[in-house]
Amino acid sequence: MAADPVSESVSLRELAVAFLRLGTIAFGGPAAHIALMEEEFVRRRQWLTQQEFLDRLGAANLIPGPSSTEMAIYIGYTKRGWPGLIVAGCSFIIPAAILVSAIAAAYVRYGSMPRAAGVLYAVKPVVIAVVLQAFWKLARSAVKTVLLGGVGILAVALIVFGTDNLLVLLCSGALAALPVLYARLTSKAEASAVAVVSLKPKSLWPNTLAGFVGAAAGAAAAPFSLWRLFLTFLKIGSVLFGSGYVLLAFLRSDFVSHLHWLTEKQLLDAVAVGQVTPGPVFTTATFIGYLLGGVSGAAVATAGIFLPGFFLVAVSGPLIPRIRRSQLAGAVLDGIIVGSLALMGVVTWQLGRAALVDPLTIAIAGLSAVLLLAFRLNAAWLILAAVIVGLIRSG
Repeated sequence: MAADPVSESVSLRELAVAFLRLGTIAFGGPAAHIALMEEEFVRRRQWLTQQEFLDRLGAANLIPGPSSTEMAIYIGYTKRGWPGLIVAGCSFIIPAAILVSAIAAAYVRYGSMPRAAGVLYAVKPVVIAVVLQAFWKLARSAVKTVLLGGVGILAVALIVFGTDNLLVLLCSGALAALPVLYARLTSKAEASAVAVVSLKPKSLWPNTLAGFVGAAAGAAAAPFSLWRLFLTFLKIGSVLFGSGYVLLAFLRSDFVSHLHWLTEKQLLDAVAVGQVTPGPVFTTATFIGYLLGGVSGAAVATAGIFLPGFFLVAVSGPLIPRIRRSQLAGAVLDGIIVGSLALMGVVTWQLGRAALVDPLTIAIAGLSAVLLLAFRLNAAWLILAAVIVGLIRSG
């Protein structure tokens, strides 16, 4: 058997530096973050093979929480176990948390958000080129058969018609496993084939966690406290599947409607900051925490919303190699991966429609694509150049 590249030595310092840099320049949301990770850790550093990256992408989409942050945690865990899990995850989160806290401090002082429209105008087209490059490479590796191609097309159709993301992933996995399951049933294979149940997201983490945290956070109304803030975000991080729009719904329900700690305007501003800053979108929690409790509130809120992701990756991480060794479970994982790429493709299309709005943005995206594909330029340089262009344009 060939040596597993995951066994190669990577220092904790290397992990920290790599993810601190990504957390500083990773604009564009989860799809862009995953694209940057693919370029950094599969193509440039070769810490993971394409298939190993795809396996972890499928798992990250199947558990609650921020998928790109969980990808960072998975990569850290794969390379250095528990210490790597903590170092990679924290390093990816910390730059965004610091930046969002600084913006929140300015917001509290001046009552409005600093302008970022000019920067985003130039950065978004570069992000589109980066995501398209990664999507093309990942799709070529993931769509191994005609069946998986059909699963991907069906997944796109389900997403377009508004099907819940988790249901899309589960349907994709089930469809991809049908040939293997049929072959086993017809040959009267052992009932152990039901090991595919291990892929169900709720089996990866105790149902009691969300129930306990939800009960604690949803207790009788009380004045603001850091403990209650922590529990509320811990609950959200434990049960949230889906996009930033789903996060908005959870935040509105808890902080505006139930606790009355935020106004509608403050909530929308918080979500906007999470969207326009680099790093995880879930640093929206950092902004809200700062508004409510200053630096301590920002730290408590950030810890609360991200802790479940660390726990879920730690629990599910050891299962991925075992899943891949099982023919049936591996087929399910292949389907989930294709469903995950369908989600990524639809998000890219939506981002593209919003980002490519005039000849200049189309030109930026086209030039970025050429530099990425033909000259293999590091995407970080393109993003930094776009930030400069955006600052000059808005200057």
